Amino acid sequence: MRIGISGTYSSGKTFTSMALSHYTGLPRTRARTMREILPEAAPGKTLEECTAAELIQMIVTRHVERAVYEDKLSAGFISDGSSLQEWIYGSVRVSLGLNPSASAHLSAGETVEKTPELAFFEEVMTSLGNSFKRHVQNSFDVFVHLKNELPLSADGHRPVNDQFRNMSDAILQQTMDELGMPFHVVSGSVEDRLEQIASLFKLEPRMSPEDAARLASEEYAQLDVRSEKERVLQ
Repeated sequence: MRIGISGTYSSGKTFTSMALSHYTGLPRTRARTMREILPEAAPGKTLEECTAAELIQMIVTRHVERAVYEDKLSAGFISDGSSLQEWIYGSVRVSLGLNPSASAHLSAGETVEKTPELAFFEEVMTSLGNSFKRHVQNSFDVFVHLKNELPLSADGHRPVNDQFRNMSDAILQQTMDELGMPFHVVSGSVEDRLEQIASLFKLEPRMSPEDAARLASEEYAQLDVRSEKERVLQ
C-alpha cells in the first residue's frame, strides 16, 4: 500500500510518517526538505527572501526527488506528504506574496497585489499543478490527513502565520476531493494516530505505538532543523 501522510505545516507529518514506518514495517520515502535544498538553490537566503524563479527551482527539485523514491518503493511506502504540498506552497504564495510574513496583517480571504512577477509565478504554478496532480493520482493509493490541531512551530523556516497554513490546508483537502483520492482524517497523540491508521488499513503492528514513537524521536533528533540564518552564520 502506498500511503501519503498529508496535512498543513506543523501538523506532525514528518514525525508521524517516521513512527508509522517503525510501527508497520513499511519503508518511508526520502526527499530533501525545502530548507535542505535552499542552500544550493539560493545560497545565503531564507525562504521568505527567495524570488519566484528560485522557489520554482526548489519546488521542482523536491518533486523530482519524491518521484524517484516513490518509484523505487512502488510496492508500498509511507510518504511524508506528496508533491501536492510543494504545489500548494507555491500557490498560496501567489495569494499571500513571495514573502508571506509581509502579508500577515491581511484578513481571511484578502490577497496581495499581483505584481508581474506574481502573475508569472501563478501561471507556472497552475501548469505544475496539472502535472503534480496526475503524478499523485498514479503514485498513491490513499492519504491520511492529520488534523490541523497543533500550534505553528516557530523554528524560522516555516510559513510564519496561521493564515498561510489554514489556506494551505483548505486547498489540500479540496484537491483530494477533486482527484477522488481516498482520504482519511486522524487526530490525537502520535500513538493514537498510529493505532487509527493501522486499524483503517488492517496493517499489522510490529511493536507498540510507544516504542514506535520513541524510535521516531531518535530519528527526528538527527534532522537538521536550524533556521536558514543559523546555517549562514555557521
